[in-house]
Amino acid sequence: MPEWLNLSDMSAASWTFYEMTIETCAYARAGLLGNPSDGYYGKIIAVSIKDFSSHVSLSPSEKLEIVAHPQDSAQYPDIQRVVDEVKLYGYYGGVRLIKAAIVQFVQYCREHGILLEEKNFRLEYESGIPRQLGLGGSSAIITATFRALMKFYAVDIPKEILPTLVLDAEVQELGINAGFMDRVVQVYEGCVYMDLDERLIAEKGHGSYESLDPALLPPLFLAYKPELGKVSGRVLNDIRLGYDRGDRVVIDTLTQIAELAERGKELILHQDFEQLKDLMDENFDLRSRIMRIGDDNMEMIRTARRCGASAKFAGSGGSIVGIYRDEDMYQNLVRSLEKLASKVLKPRIV
Repeated sequence: MPEWLNLSDMSAASWTFYEMTIETCAYARAGLLGNPSDGYYGKIIAVSIKDFSSHVSLSPSEKLEIVAHPQDSAQYPDIQRVVDEVKLYGYYGGVRLIKAAIVQFVQYCREHGILLEEKNFRLEYESGIPRQLGLGGSSAIITATFRALMKFYAVDIPKEILPTLVLDAEVQELGINAGFMDRVVQVYEGCVYMDLDERLIAEKGHGSYESLDPALLPPLFLAYKPELGKVSGRVLNDIRLGYDRGDRVVIDTLTQIAELAERGKELILHQDFEQLKDLMDENFDLRSRIMRIGDDNMEMIRTARRCGASAKFAGSGGSIVGIYRDEDMYQNLVRSLEKLASKVLKPRIV
């Protein structure tokens, strides 16, 4: 029993608190415009998707324990299954994400003079977000963990700062190549326009975030192909290398992609869906100049466009998002994309 806990001194109310389990979650996301400029001080419009979520359950415990999800189990039926899972998901799991979140949380509290109560917890997690398909699964686990830690220790982290801490957990602690988009929209939820101006981030530690009414959005579809799982940070490495060495094609293209989000915000506010559709297509076409697109991903994009819809990556690949005109077009999308072993849905925006 931890020293801070004296059962004889506890009231009924405090005992209830001790047994209390904190449940938090964070949703998947899709980038509508501007990605991947979010990693390069660009502009983004993104939505959170209620259809998929990651959950964290945290309860007081004598010892601090992080319980690995069965998806991260190290037990396999045979050696080939190990190879298959590594090819599909890489060498990654949820425990390291949670550890990184804890490190950043404690560091934030120390830097701001917040004294954490001496108590331990048991933390469990699960995720229904399709893995390694560019839907923000990793950042969702970290975001949900931060929310649980904040409730458990009664720490209030400003909403605009929290996405930066989530990003730091991945970039600084784990060396993942990532940007602000996932973390901002998973913290704010709904539909968010973000201006990631470099000077503003340097001065305040965050960008400028503006929530847009999801009711203004056009009809959206989301499609993903489970077999295309990959580690998103690796996919974006070519862009990062070009940006860091000052490649003008890469830098200029990212600037153009960011400008699409700025224009897209006005189109959403005025519900000009035809021009918005064209911008989403242009976003992907520009991205294709500076990033190698696999044949399977390109086939999903082309198939959706042949149906008359717009189509771009929701994240780093493996999933696409776009605008469809009516129910007939949507049903055509479903039939055509399912032939490619892709799953299609109408995303529910949180």
